[in-house]
Amino acid sequence: MTLPDFVTAQFFVSIHVLIIIVHVILVGAGGCIYLERKISAYIQDRIGPNRVGFDLGLPFLSFLKGFWGLGQSLADGLKLFLKEDYVPARVDKILFALAPMIVVIPPLVAFAIIPWGGYWDCPNIPLPFIGTIPGATVLVAGANVSVGVVYLLTVAALGVYGITLGGWAANNKYTFLGGLRATAQMISYEIPMGLSLLAVLLLIGSLQPQDMIRYQYEHGWLILSHPLAAALFYITALAEGNRAPFDNAECEQELVGGFHTEFSSMRFALYPLAEYAHLITGSAIFSMIFLGGYHLPLGFLGDNHLLSPDNTTFFGMLAKLGVFGGKTVLLICFAMLIRWTIPRLRYDQVMTTAWQGAIPLSLLVVVVTSVMVYLGQTTLLPMLAANVGMVVLALIAMPLMPKTNNNKRIPLYGSRYSPMPGERVFTAPLDPLAREDRPVEGSLAS
Repeated sequence: MTLPDFVTAQFFVSIHVLIIIVHVILVGAGGCIYLERKISAYIQDRIGPNRVGFDLGLPFLSFLKGFWGLGQSLADGLKLFLKEDYVPARVDKILFALAPMIVVIPPLVAFAIIPWGGYWDCPNIPLPFIGTIPGATVLVAGANVSVGVVYLLTVAALGVYGITLGGWAANNKYTFLGGLRATAQMISYEIPMGLSLLAVLLLIGSLQPQDMIRYQYEHGWLILSHPLAAALFYITALAEGNRAPFDNAECEQELVGGFHTEFSSMRFALYPLAEYAHLITGSAIFSMIFLGGYHLPLGFLGDNHLLSPDNTTFFGMLAKLGVFGGKTVLLICFAMLIRWTIPRLRYDQVMTTAWQGAIPLSLLVVVVTSVMVYLGQTTLLPMLAANVGMVVLALIAMPLMPKTNNNKRIPLYGSRYSPMPGERVFTAPLDPLAREDRPVEGSLAS
């Protein structure tokens, strides 16, 4: 039987990569929820999930009881799946149903261009009753397309639609305000994200993700030669994914739950699923662009070690997959550390950060990078010096920027921050025992 022309080794590998990575992201979202709970518990000096295992209440599975609390995400998923799917009155039922589906699609398709394992010498692939696909050197990615990074920007721009439509369709003032916030925030932060990525493309001269990794293999990671673009891209990625400290679209103190206030059951579950899928995909993309992808600085092992772009063996592909996945997990943990360390910004601060900080700075990055490329000074030290110069210039320009009195803190007369004349304010407890770090053993008695 003659196979169609499009059924090649690359097509076969790409289909399998798409299927596998989609399921990895879906399962990884549950793992991220568990990981976020444990990290937040560690930061807040708590234990976190530690009871729910995989015994499912069955005696013969009692050895899986507890199991470090790894079954908590499964229990949460089952709970959401079995909850009542409540639809409020006077909602736009079509958009109310479509919005959660729309929001989860972009992060599940954005990873398609990521070259997880580099190139691989795929052998002949026999297919029963169909024929044999001839072997070839293939890219271990969901799609080996020439547009490359342009695809990323296109897909990233689609993420706002699910949130905006969900906020509007629910016919609730809190969801509507959350949708408006998300729309303005995502549109604002897409500009510096695209500009920081443009600076990288000017430096590399290619849209292909594999060329980005090869460039970093030959010239060093871009986070070292272009740290300002890396910081801007990471900050905008957090804002695009509605991650803290940019989670104003759903902040509970002001908007109850924001754009997903009226959603329940699996409609609601798709929103955190999309957030964690964004986090996974965004971390992988940042790793590809600024951390060398699957590359590690192992030049002392020779030019064709396992993590070299020129190594196309099966074990080399597996090693690259492991390194790429490890970097992605570390970046996910770093984003969670940021969430439980930095307080949420006010909404006006979020927009001011974009329009008066990130956008002008990203424009400066593009202009300086263009000049450096024109002068031919694109190696590590000149680019690092140019980034240091841009930071110094920004620090000099900041005090000269026009100031605003919007949202100025008004002193509360008689409070500890604005005491009355002659009043002495005590903010620490007066009892010495209350200031003791070891009240039981105690150092005061001794």
